[in-house]
Amino acid sequence: MNGLFFGVGPICRKEFTHLVRDPGTLVFALVLPLIQMLLFGFAVDTNVRQIPTIVYDQSRTQPSRALLDSFAASDVFRMSMTATSEPQMDEALRAAKARVGIEIPYDYAWRVQNGSGATVLVLVDGSDSNVAGQAVNAANGVALTQSIAALLRGKPIPLEVRPMVLYNPATRAANFFVPGLIAVLLQVMVILLIALSLVRERERGTLEQLRMTPVAPLGLMVGKMLPYGALAFAELCVILTVMRVVFQVPIHGSVLELLLMSIPFLLTVLGIGLVISTRAKTQAEAFQLAMGTVLPSVFLSGYIFLIDTMPLFFQGVSRIIPATYYIQIVRGVILRGAGFAELWPNLLILTLMGIASIAFAARLFVRQGME
Repeated sequence: MNGLFFGVGPICRKEFTHLVRDPGTLVFALVLPLIQMLLFGFAVDTNVRQIPTIVYDQSRTQPSRALLDSFAASDVFRMSMTATSEPQMDEALRAAKARVGIEIPYDYAWRVQNGSGATVLVLVDGSDSNVAGQAVNAANGVALTQSIAALLRGKPIPLEVRPMVLYNPATRAANFFVPGLIAVLLQVMVILLIALSLVRERERGTLEQLRMTPVAPLGLMVGKMLPYGALAFAELCVILTVMRVVFQVPIHGSVLELLLMSIPFLLTVLGIGLVISTRAKTQAEAFQLAMGTVLPSVFLSGYIFLIDTMPLFFQGVSRIIPATYYIQIVRGVILRGAGFAELWPNLLILTLMGIASIAFAARLFVRQGME
């Protein structure tokens, strides 16, 4: 037995010494899983609450205000906007500024008091099937509570809620998940490819040779980015084709606008990949850092869970994740038929993120070359 396990002790001491002297491995093995558990334990909430809601109250009477108070008291709806016309309410829903629209008719108070019954229209953004289902159930629950209260007072049923699911009437899960998956797939592919590319050149020693050539740092960065950007753009076209043909997800907006609005996102994730490549020493470390961006992009970007239901701190974290804005663009164009007019704020933020990430990567690259 001694012969079989001879040298176990020295080898274990050597490996423990390497672990202690490598803080990156310790952080990845011990600290990172703990941070992720705390992050997602607090941020992930499957209960849909405080859905941004726009109200078009044509009645503007005490009974209509009491009805809106009932919607707000359910904790499912957050009356964040007020519309003065139907087109204004439709525009807010198309731009995803609101997820639910409540329209109260002008004769609501008269019908309630007369006992003839009033109908309230509830428009629900069906591009998020989870939100749509819970919003419809909550709206029907408010109507049922109001009706039971009226019956107990000896009055006829005064209220009927008519929910209408927009953009995804069948609430198909594929229509919700597949467009958002585009952002996640592109991010993973682009960051991994560009990060591993530079680290591979550093390991082979060819990166130092590139530094010796009369090429500007920013020129080197952009030169490395363009081929991978073109590859990612081609991959986007393939993914969109598969989404339309295989998963039968209709594209209600302009494909050309979607492709143009995808460029700032691709530039941003390329810049993030370059930043990772300047910090990583080995391909394994680059892979770990690149994969560390995946979970926040999946759970905190609005891909699966509604951002408005997260604690304020994690809502702030979601605002610095590029996928948050690109998912809104993809779902807006594909499911709601939105365009530049509705999605320009997301496009502007991604453009600024792309410029900042590339400039930061170039600065790190120059500083690294001077060390």
